Amino acid sequence: MTGRPYARAIGLALALAVSLAGRVMAQGFGPVVSIPPPGQPASERPAMLKDVGFEQKLNAIVPADIPFVDETGKNVTIGQYFGKRPVVLALVYYECPQLCTLVLNGLVGSLETINFDAGNQFDVVAVSFDAGETPALAAAKRDLYLKRYRRPSAASGFHFLTGRPESIARLTDAVGFRLKYDEAIDQFAHAAGITILTPQGHVSRYLYGIEYAPRDLRLALVEAGDGKIGSLADQALLFCYHYDPITGKYGFAVMSLVRLGGILTVGAFLAFVWVSRRKELHA
Repeated sequence: MTGRPYARAIGLALALAVSLAGRVMAQGFGPVVSIPPPGQPASERPAMLKDVGFEQKLNAIVPADIPFVDETGKNVTIGQYFGKRPVVLALVYYECPQLCTLVLNGLVGSLETINFDAGNQFDVVAVSFDAGETPALAAAKRDLYLKRYRRPSAASGFHFLTGRPESIARLTDAVGFRLKYDEAIDQFAHAAGITILTPQGHVSRYLYGIEYAPRDLRLALVEAGDGKIGSLADQALLFCYHYDPITGKYGFAVMSLVRLGGILTVGAFLAFVWVSRRKELHA
């Protein structure tokens, strides 16, 4: 081959890589999120709910010295649950008539389907944001979910806390959980979701809603564990899936596949050109 055919071959390799990218994108892997253009008003929300939701504070640190009371009535700090394993933080209140129970049901339902065990690979820390609730309520709620989860290590991995208003405010502010109390109906307006913390107490991921895909929860725990939990297969999945902070879910990482496919395609063509050239030189 002369220089021009080689250039043509390399150009063809690049064209194929671009074509591969187009095909992958056209298949529509992963969620597609539409973001309104600047200045476009969002759907109107009731005034009570305008300041309710999650303000994402990824990598923010939760102060370890925030005091709470555990389900036995013992004084603890939130930092006592850091240092060993990732933490699934559920901000709820135990007498919530609807949403909080759904959040806890969804969390435990998802945990039942993955082969990580609370107390071994991670901890669950539920914290009531109603300062009027008692350790007795926390203990009753904990017992309910321990009976449902039915894993031997769960007793050392499920923690249900209550606290004073200032402690609750510090914790909710640290993770960006915004809520409002409605005196008219004596209930809290709040978001539905869980927060995944690293063993050091840093905010790692948010998962929204009342149901959590087992894959999303497992990947969030693997990421928060910084490679100390999970398998090689989990690490491979993290290459294939990326966390979308808008949806709070893991979507197929199209660009990772595109890059890998492009590199492999270009590499294969360059190898072909190199082998062809060597054959010509030895002909």
